[in-house]
Amino acid sequence: MASGICNEVKAISNPRFPLDESESKNLLKLYFNDVGLLTRLLYQYNIAAVMDEQKGINLGTVYELAVCSELSAHGFPLFYYDNKKKGEVEFLVNDYDSLTVVPIEVKSGKDYDQHASLDHFVETPDYNIEKGYVLCNEREILQEGAITYLPIYFVMFLVPSTPPDKVIVDIS
Repeated sequence: MASGICNEVKAISNPRFPLDESESKNLLKLYFNDVGLLTRLLYQYNIAAVMDEQKGINLGTVYELAVCSELSAHGFPLFYYDNKKKGEVEFLVNDYDSLTVVPIEVKSGKDYDQHASLDHFVETPDYNIEKGYVLCNEREILQEGAITYLPIYFVMFLVPSTPPDKVIVDIS
């Protein structure tokens, strides 16, 4: 990880803000930190799968890697949701503005609105989820309840909220 070859994404099964304190599993995912290298490994020299959006080719791995690399470049600590009963959500980030966790699901196909794991995650009252994102092939921004659907390239606009540097308490 220190070499920058891959990004480490830690598993969380009970997501509470801040995510660093919820880390309890010894599971993690590793993502290459180079979309070009992964694409070469998966498709050899045939880039038509990526460039022409070939039907029947699953680009989910490539999309997840691109999102992971971008989130990491923006300074997000990387976590994912892993729960045997409720499923898996690709990425979780802290939202210091609302003191909650924000789930991010990545979808490469046309069925981007099918996300049972994300639905279970958002609907779990104990998690206090206010919003979630699905990054997908949709070309427009759509809102359905707490879920916002964004074009995949919108990941570049997601920046971490940060805790205030200084808390000033006025006791007068």
